[in-house]
Amino acid sequence: MQGLPIGIQSFNNLRTENGGYLYVDKTQHIYNMINGGRIFFLSRPRRFGKSLLVSAMNELFNGNKDIFEGLYIYDKWDWTKKNPVIRLDFSIRSNKTTQDLTISLSEFLDSEASNSGIKLEKSNLSDKFAELIIGLHLSAGEKVVVLIDEYDKPILDVIENPETLKGNRDLLHDFYQVLKGTDDHLRFVFMTGVSKFAGLSIFSALNNINDITITEKYSTICGYTQEELESVFAEHIERTANKLKMSKPELLGLIGEMYDGYSWDGTIRVYNPFSTLLFFENGEFQNYWFRTGTPTFLINMIKEREQVLDVLEPQKVDSLFFESADIEEIDEVSLLFQTGYLTIKEKIIDKDNISYTLAMPNTEVRKAFLNHLLSSYSKYPAAKIQGLREKVKKQIKDRDEAGFEQSFRILLARVPFVLQQDNEAYYHSMFLIWLYMLDFDIQGEVLTNLGRIDAVLRFPDYNIVAECKYSSQKTIETLLEEALKQISDKKYYEVYMDKPIVLLGIAFTGKDIKCKFEELKIK
Repeated sequence: MQGLPIGIQSFNNLRTENGGYLYVDKTQHIYNMINGGRIFFLSRPRRFGKSLLVSAMNELFNGNKDIFEGLYIYDKWDWTKKNPVIRLDFSIRSNKTTQDLTISLSEFLDSEASNSGIKLEKSNLSDKFAELIIGLHLSAGEKVVVLIDEYDKPILDVIENPETLKGNRDLLHDFYQVLKGTDDHLRFVFMTGVSKFAGLSIFSALNNINDITITEKYSTICGYTQEELESVFAEHIERTANKLKMSKPELLGLIGEMYDGYSWDGTIRVYNPFSTLLFFENGEFQNYWFRTGTPTFLINMIKEREQVLDVLEPQKVDSLFFESADIEEIDEVSLLFQTGYLTIKEKIIDKDNISYTLAMPNTEVRKAFLNHLLSSYSKYPAAKIQGLREKVKKQIKDRDEAGFEQSFRILLARVPFVLQQDNEAYYHSMFLIWLYMLDFDIQGEVLTNLGRIDAVLRFPDYNIVAECKYSSQKTIETLLEEALKQISDKKYYEVYMDKPIVLLGIAFTGKDIKCKFEELKIK
């Protein structure tokens, strides 16, 4: 059984160390790209195999034939030609200040030139980059390949520092502009990143760049399709099924629910490679991908703009949504898509209009993201959220009104004062946010022909229809009675009568809260 390439981003190491690690062959995509254009950009979330893809291209243009044996591209590539390659990985470049970034890039260019026997005469960063490209072409007699990995990292790392953000942006704008001025010396350019930002010149100056992020032809260039999973990982699937005492179909269903669901064309889905590899390594269903980094700036943006409920529901966007965004004005939905917390669930073609539905890809992302949101909002320790979830579920199951009230009262007490508001919409939102983040199957603001239901919670054996009421003038008992009466009078429950119905009234007066569960009895 071949080993799993966990943490391996070097294509050479993956193919040669320990007899070679398991590899899902993506070289047909590489072959099609190189023979179909010259300048490409690909956006994918972190930990999705972008760096391994870049490494494979590097080895290909360097003519390292032996490590491609058995792969699609092996007998289709002209191994007699080699191209000089500039491979720039921004994940290892200093960028906390613009000066750090300048020094780091300058040292990189000097090192690349020295390794090729070229002496750079220029001192300006952009001029040195151009000098290196031209010098490599002239000395090798073949045009240059430029591979840039994580081009946007110097922006994302300082996105909450406006001054450094502007400095890094301006520096990169001039740096990437060089690619246009040296076009005659370039054979192929490939750039990867998480986000697609305007103002960095790769999308404004390089008007012939091919953004393949949501191109159907390249929708599976990163990640594993269902077919690839079942064929390449066959032995690991069998071993894990035996370990967990499951049938193969049962195991595949759970793996799919947890780690599948990413799509960049709205049709073909792929598995998160990082999480899939760690699952087979450990044989346990866990939230692997989310642990590799916390999107603090995203959480802060969502809280500041009060967009929690929006991002938890499917989002409909048009094709312009995927165009490059202004760094200073990028919205939270764009960032959530680009960083992998939302994916394309459906592509809708209506006459001349194309629209897309975005939603969270799978259980792993949803649970982990909700846990972090709840912890961030309430300052409730993330490690204790699973215990809180089980506690609240039991309170609902047991119709423990006092316990349920106390749990929600604790949550409200943890919300910072500056975020608190004195109106019904605020308490309704907090109730929905709380249950969303505890990962209940909940629908908020459900429209019926008689009105709008505040919330519906769905359980395997019953459904709960909930109504929230707030007033600073009425008694809490009066509000509770009004909430339950409104559900009954407007028959909000009618569309959910496939299961037994439980009515839930929730009343708020200032910091006090009271709730009541009531079994629906149909006369």
